[in-house]
Parts: sequence; C-alpha cells; structure tokens
Amino acid sequence: MSEFALKTALPQYLVKEQERIEKLAAAEGLDFFPTVFEILSYDQMNELAAYGGFPNRYPHWRFGMEYERLSKSYEYGLSKIYEMVINNNPSYAYLLEGNSLTDQKMVMCHVYGHVDFFKNNFTFRSTDLDVGGRTVDPAARPKNYDPNRRWIDKMANHGSRIRRHVARQGINKIEDFVDQVLSLENLIDPHAAFSGKRAVKDPDAEEKATEVPRLKSKDYMESFINPEEFLEEQRQKIAAEKERAKKFPERAERDVLRFLLDYAPLERWERDILEIIREEALYFVPQMQTKIMNEGWASYWHSKLLTTKVLDASEIIDYAENNAGVMSTSGGRLNPYKLGVELYRNIEERWDKGQFGKEWEDCDDLDAKKHWNLRLGLGKKKIFEVRALYNDVTFIDEFLTPEFCREQKLFSFGFSNRNERFEIESREFKQVKEKLLFQMTNAGNPFIYVEDANHDNRGELLLKHEHQGLDLRADYAREVMKSIVRVWKRPVNLLTVVEGKQVMIRFDGREHSTRHVRP
Repeated sequence: MSEFALKTALPQYLVKEQERIEKLAAAEGLDFFPTVFEILSYDQMNELAAYGGFPNRYPHWRFGMEYERLSKSYEYGLSKIYEMVINNNPSYAYLLEGNSLTDQKMVMCHVYGHVDFFKNNFTFRSTDLDVGGRTVDPAARPKNYDPNRRWIDKMANHGSRIRRHVARQGINKIEDFVDQVLSLENLIDPHAAFSGKRAVKDPDAEEKATEVPRLKSKDYMESFINPEEFLEEQRQKIAAEKERAKKFPERAERDVLRFLLDYAPLERWERDILEIIREEALYFVPQMQTKIMNEGWASYWHSKLLTTKVLDASEIIDYAENNAGVMSTSGGRLNPYKLGVELYRNIEERWDKGQFGKEWEDCDDLDAKKHWNLRLGLGKKKIFEVRALYNDVTFIDEFLTPEFCREQKLFSFGFSNRNERFEIESREFKQVKEKLLFQMTNAGNPFIYVEDANHDNRGELLLKHEHQGLDLRADYAREVMKSIVRVWKRPVNLLTVVEGKQVMIRFDGREHSTRHVRP
C-alpha cells in the first residue's frame, strides 16, 4: 500500500464535512481518539480489507486469496465495502472513492461511533500496548486516557520480522509453519489480558511442613470441634493439592498458544512467528466479543446525527434507502447492525420511561406496563454506561427481553433432516436467547485446555475439550492435531466426547487413533 500513501488525502469538501461532523459528535458526548480519514479506490479498499485493515502485514498467500474473493464479490455486485476503521490511536478510517456525498457523511458519522466504542469499551483495553498486555481492572482508567495503540506500526514490525525470517529460511519453510500456526490461532484465552499474572514458584525453595488446619477450641472441646473424621478429610485435601502441584501444568491451561510458546521445543524463528500470530489473534478478540454492540452503537449514532443535525431535507431519501440496505435482514443470517441498534434504542426508551427495577418486574398488569412512563430521562446516560461495561454476551443476557423478541420477530431455526431444509425451531424467548448466547460464547469456538504436558510420563501433550452439547468436527480436530504435533514435536492426545461417549484421539506424527475411555 505504500505507493498509494500520497494519493489518499480527502478532498477539501470532505475535510469540511469531517470537521463539522466531528464537532457535532463531540457535542453529543462521544469521546473518540483523533481520527484520520483517507479515500481509496475500490481495489485499494479490497486490498486493505484483505489485510484486515492494515496497510502492511506479513507475506502470506491467504491475504491474496481474500483479495481475490473481495474483488470478485464487488465486481459481480454481491457486496460493497463502504468503510473501514482501525482500532488504533490515532484511528484510521477509509472512505470508498465514488460514494455519494450522503454516503460519505453516513460513513463519517458511523466511524466516530466506532472510534468512541474502541476508546471506551472495556474489552478494547486489552489492546493498550503501554500496559504490557495485562489490565487487571478494565473498568478503571486514568482521567486523561490516551493509551498507546499504535497497532499499525506494530503490525508493520511483525511483517518486517517475518520477512527477515523468509530471507534466512526461505519462503516455503516459513509459509508452511505460518499455515500450521494459523490453524491454532483460536486456541487462546480471550480474557488473558484481564487475568493478572500467576505466581511463579521457586523450584529451589525448601518445602515447608504443612499443618492440618484446625478450628479454634478449648482443650476439653477439642474432640468435638475437631473430630478425627474432619482432620482426616483435611489431610486428604492437602495431599490432593500436593499431588496436583506435581502435575504440569498444575491447572488446566486455556491459552494453548501461550503454553506452546513457553514450553514447546521451538527454534528461535519458530518461537518468534508463534508469538506474532498469538499477538495478532489477541488484537482481534475484542472485535469478535463486541460485534453486535460495536456495530449497533455506530449505527445508532450515524442514524441520530444524520437525521437530526447533518443532512438537509434533500438528502434524507437517499440516506433512508442506503440505511435500509444496511439494516435489512436476509433469511438465515443475523444482522448485527439491526439487532444492536434496536436493542440500544430499546434500552434508551426503557430507561427514559422507568421500565426497569423491582417495581416494573413485579407489575402483573399488562395495561399498566403498556402505558408505563415515569419520565426519568435516564436513557442516554444508560446507553453510554452499557457501551463501556458490556460485551455481546452480557449485553444480550441482561437486556434482551420477551417484549423485544416479540417486537423484532426473532426466532431460532435449524436444519430439518426429515424435510431437508432449514425450518423455524422456536419463537419462544428462552430458546431464542439461549441460541443467541450459545453462538456468541467464545465466538462459537470450542473450549480446549492443556490438561497435561507429560501424559503417561512420555512427554506427550494431553488436551481436553470441554463438551457443551456439540461434538467436535472430526476432520477439523485431526488437522488441528497435526498442526499441534508440528509445534510440540511429540504425540498429542485429545480427550473429548463423541456421540455421548468419552473418547481419546491421538496423533503420533504419522497416524490418528481413537479409543473409548472410562469417565
């Protein structure tokens, strides 16, 4: 993208619109990073989108494949990227050359909503580079919050590091290893940045004698307060803790990539590439955790700003037509823009009218609820609080209501083997909510933990799948195990559940084997 760097500045008429919209957004209470807009042709936009929004990334064939997909989709009229914005400080946003002035205004308002969300939502605190990747209290922040989020520079540095390895090791060797690691990039702990640092035990420290804890009592009551059965139970607990401490790792480790980075027998260049892929995977985690909230917040503000302050009467019809396209819901797909913006509006209305709290929940009179309006005017304050302290899972869990589901005509659906088509499964609130939360938990990825790094005392890696109702896809699991063996360089075992029975899948570097195990 470097050859385009001097040709992407906004024309003067768009600069004036940007300055006006920025002032209007700030007056509404939005708090955003400095934002730089650039204007791109459609193929430049597709190139940036293929790179995940960053102008410089490491060399890999998947970016070219993604560019071809986006280009063909645009040429055939199947999709069009109106804008892109990067979680960076300062933020960079890209407008598409050829859009109408109404479209460009809508995109600018939408971008300022996104950048406000990047700066203020707690999940994005994990992308602050000046806290060393550890933020124990994400809700608390300094008064003049101006973090280091120069991710454009960091991604470019990642590209330079991998290009140096390519020059030394050859493109085929590097690309093959990157392929393997990319298949593992979802095996991370999305909450790692908020987990604090675990205490590291000194292996040379002397082991202290452990006393069995006793409840305080007088001598004559000792046998009653601390009976022998109780003391034996405490001894067994202490023995179990000591036994667990001998296991490695002591506790199941969710961040598989972190564990491999720390303990796998890797060459220096392999460790460097693994670290790069993990850092970039963690950067995109907040966007996966807040897709509905983020797009809903940006859509709420582009709608409010455009219809009340930015557009004149001659532009409203064009805006309404384009906005309807963004908000439309096609069969079989959940539109995060639509669900997010409608839920924010619902929250604002409920808190403006006082439709919350114990009195509201305890009211059984449907007519009273229908006309309930305490005129509290707390809606705007509440939605700003929500955008700061929630992610998609907690957002849906707390604010999705039966009334909202009925109003928005939400339903769950699934494939019917009998009729060989997708059919509506339920319109019941509980089923709809459960399915939504299930899809969003861990971004739909399985929960995989490192259980033992010395399984059967043979240096083999034991992974455990936390089964939550869905079996792993066998072909995916086998390919991922191949990639882990490439990194661990020893056989890998996976404990999971298949068709209700616990099984152990093993890959020794040559072939897969499966055996049933007792729970």
